[in-house]
Amino acid sequence: MAVVVGVLTETAANETRVAVVPEIAAKLRAAGATVLMQRGAGDAAHFPDGQYADVTFGAAADILAQADVILKVQPPSLAEVGAVKTGAVIIGFMQAYARPDLVRALRDRRITSFAMELVPRISRAQSMDALSSQAAVAGYKAVLIAANTLEKFLPMLTTAAGTIRPAQVLVIGAGVAGLQAIATAKRLGAVVEAYDVRGATRDQVKSLGAKFVETGVSAEGAGGYARELTDEEKAKQQAVLEGRIAASDVVISTASVPGRAAPRIITKAAVERMKPGAVIVDIAAEQGGNCELTRPGEIVQHAGVKIVGPVNLPSQLPYHASEMYARNLFNFLKPALSKGELTIDWSDEVFAGAVLTHDGQIKHEATRKAVEGQST
Repeated sequence: MAVVVGVLTETAANETRVAVVPEIAAKLRAAGATVLMQRGAGDAAHFPDGQYADVTFGAAADILAQADVILKVQPPSLAEVGAVKTGAVIIGFMQAYARPDLVRALRDRRITSFAMELVPRISRAQSMDALSSQAAVAGYKAVLIAANTLEKFLPMLTTAAGTIRPAQVLVIGAGVAGLQAIATAKRLGAVVEAYDVRGATRDQVKSLGAKFVETGVSAEGAGGYARELTDEEKAKQQAVLEGRIAASDVVISTASVPGRAAPRIITKAAVERMKPGAVIVDIAAEQGGNCELTRPGEIVQHAGVKIVGPVNLPSQLPYHASEMYARNLFNFLKPALSKGELTIDWSDEVFAGAVLTHDGQIKHEATRKAVEGQST
């Protein structure tokens, strides 16, 4: 019997993305799967039901009861976990570190769950890297928010009334989001500087036409992420960065450490040194923010500076964010689809690395320790 892939309408607040777009529904069908989809699941992402020629539509309860694989954007609700059939597979962002009750429910229902944020960052898995695809959306959108919020021009303008100097933009963090922010700010004509504690990003920053801010601090970490800095390193970094922050019209802050609160990089004192009318867009707002004044989902005004704390930026560009995410999901799932049947190769480092729960156990060790405690 062909594997049944279920797609639900996302119910998390302000979530507009969909896990499967028409292009990927057709590919799943070609791979031998049957796709069951809740009506209207793609509406918020501008993929109406009429564009899905390769799916069967049904109610959420029927999809949960029948699907062998559930594809999600946001983590499943406890109600969804309770309704899915035992032994089913759920794939999506799981945010396990913040949702111990969900992890326990997945374990107790013997559901196999894969967290897209746990996909190993190896060359073979680049096409499955949903963190990167969605971070690119966030970096792009953050600059547009900054440009819209800043009450100045970004590019240099030469007019009969004189020359307008270009805005000075500082991007903190040169991961995928930061690099996309750099590229977007440059396209809009700003003068761009960028900083990252990982010195290896220097060449990437320069290749996009931005100046790399040298602080003398390097924090290369595992898996392409930065390690946490020591207090002495933080102080050294801070002294240099505060000078560059003060000189900036716009600061785009993107620094994060997976599974932890975002590092505090922009202090209240640093904000108070900024120009009146300057703008900070803190992409890390949902993780607590890189600026100590950030409030998720709000715009805070302090000493003439606006601090924007956007949440779920990819959902503000749902059409392309959904396209990229759906391709990530398909590329992840495809190796397990053989002649329409689901066969997971547990020796594959991608599946082994991304699994959260399986066969009544929490397989991701850091999550297991957080939820169940240390082994005795």
